[in-house]
Amino acid sequence: MEKAATQPAAAEGRDAYRALAFRRKLMLAGFAAVLLLCFLVDLMLGPARYSMGQVVDALLSPATAPAAVRVVIWDIRLPVALMAVVTGAALAIAGAQMQTVLNNPLASPFTLGISGAASFGAALALVFGVAIVPFAIDYVVPLNAFIMAMGASLLIHMLSQRRDVTTETVVLLGIALVFTFNALLALLQFFASEQALGAVVFWMMGSLTKASWHKLAITSAVLLFCLPLFARRAWALTTLRLGDEKAASFGIDVKRLRLETMLLVALLASVPVAFVGTIGFIGLVGPHIARMLIGEDQRFFLPASALAGAALLSASSVVSKSLIPGLIFPISVVTALVGVPFFFSLILTSRRRSW
Repeated sequence: MEKAATQPAAAEGRDAYRALAFRRKLMLAGFAAVLLLCFLVDLMLGPARYSMGQVVDALLSPATAPAAVRVVIWDIRLPVALMAVVTGAALAIAGAQMQTVLNNPLASPFTLGISGAASFGAALALVFGVAIVPFAIDYVVPLNAFIMAMGASLLIHMLSQRRDVTTETVVLLGIALVFTFNALLALLQFFASEQALGAVVFWMMGSLTKASWHKLAITSAVLLFCLPLFARRAWALTTLRLGDEKAASFGIDVKRLRLETMLLVALLASVPVAFVGTIGFIGLVGPHIARMLIGEDQRFFLPASALAGAALLSASSVVSKSLIPGLIFPISVVTALVGVPFFFSLILTSRRRSW
């Protein structure tokens, strides 16, 4: 009798789970549709504005498209638009995993100083030609950015493991790192030449206009390298949200998982910064939008965060071109206008409820 009674309950549970999974897949499809629309609009806008039909025709049939449209779309706008998508996805995934392993809703590469550390490492190469890895001169800027970001990530990781450290302390440590690296960047600006000064300002303001196919390929390779590693750890990362003791009871090496995740986060956060400069709040806002709509299951939360971050940065690129015709605003200005109010709302709500 008991076995017969449990069978309908089990079937009902399976049906409920299938319905939930189906709704989550629909949400992912919605994210992808919004991203595609933002991407196409981004290609439409510029000094010469094209219609949606012209853009789609140039993408699908470049041989038959007018030469001027083909050159503008493929050689000028497409690398920039794709860089926005890849960078937004990388920063959002980095922020999502930082929030997961640190159990902190305010964690992101920007708010915890990792982006600032990467910018400082890149600026060292631009101003003084300092190569932290001397034998890799050709890739000195991204390598400097990665090593500095990895150092900041390891520092945050080590301090977050102390027993007396709370989530608020981690945020305060991140704010201290942000101010520290901002001060160091200002010091570099003081000693920089006019040409180097312009390059440092580029890092601090963030811009997609210097994107190229080569930079896009490196950033995409980093994203494609990290995504399967996070996907393999989806179950462990989801379990981690239940608490360290609960995760350990399932056989998860919590300390190793946190360390590996922070290293991957450093890689995801530093390489885009090395190419497009500091872009804030994408790693904070994107994961929270995904979490509110999808939930904590990493099988859905991970792709949703990537799509949300990519759509946000692509939409920010559209806004940066639309505010004043003929003028492209720095992308970090647009993301800050969206991110700062969201940041304040998170601070206020986190005081009223546990995350």
